Amino acid sequence: MLEEELVLFRLFGFLPFSLVSLVDILLVAFIFNRLLSLIKGTRAAQMLVGLLLMVTVAMAAPWLNMNALAWLLEQVRSILLILLVILFQPELRRILQVLGQSPAFRWFYRAEPSRVIDEVVEGVERLADLGYGALIVLARQAQLGTISETGVALDAEVSDDLLTTIFNPRTPLHDQAVIIQGERLVAARCTLPLAEDVEDQRLGTRHRAALGLSQESDAVTIIVSEESSTISLAIGGVLVRGLDRRELKQRLRELMAPSLAEVETVEAEEEV
Repeated sequence: MLEEELVLFRLFGFLPFSLVSLVDILLVAFIFNRLLSLIKGTRAAQMLVGLLLMVTVAMAAPWLNMNALAWLLEQVRSILLILLVILFQPELRRILQVLGQSPAFRWFYRAEPSRVIDEVVEGVERLADLGYGALIVLARQAQLGTISETGVALDAEVSDDLLTTIFNPRTPLHDQAVIIQGERLVAARCTLPLAEDVEDQRLGTRHRAALGLSQESDAVTIIVSEESSTISLAIGGVLVRGLDRRELKQRLRELMAPSLAEVETVEAEEEV
């Protein structure tokens, strides 16, 4: 049989260990690792410790002949599933959201208009009106974990109010860049690599940092000039300057959600 052919060796001489067993163990280990990383540092981690303690006691009670305690835990077990859903509701929503944002599942649904792009455009326009300088990085395929580690971790929902607050010159986080990954603003005050060879020697630190990152990754970086309030975009080592709200929004949609931009272009042509 196929199962017998996949056996690598036998534990203790009689327990078969096959390739299927290896894949099974690796998948379970990966799932537990991801779950623990998602709830690490949250109140769910403390509740999980209490839950494991209760399960341990429930397993040990019959063995120790603690009949009253075993009976009590038996009654609780019937409502344990409902209790878990209630207690871990925020964490369960977060896990499902992370799974839904995985590239492996994006083949199953059509891209919808990104709320993040709208919030970023609103925030950039407000920052330009206020005369605040800003450096906003939108991650794409390349992971920016190393860059995020140089700043202050936030893991907050992206909003124009949050961007305006961060880049207020009177706040300690306004200097350097913020990193946006997916639907979350993961870190602020992050240090970006500076571009050394630039054609325009008059470029300031923000523009050089944006160009430096764009030369090393596929990230999209928005720059708001503190001196002139102009909006620029750095991608692939190229700096596009003097964008207005409409141009910025269109370019971000093309770069961050190309399928959505194509659909909108077709719909606009049909209306004409």
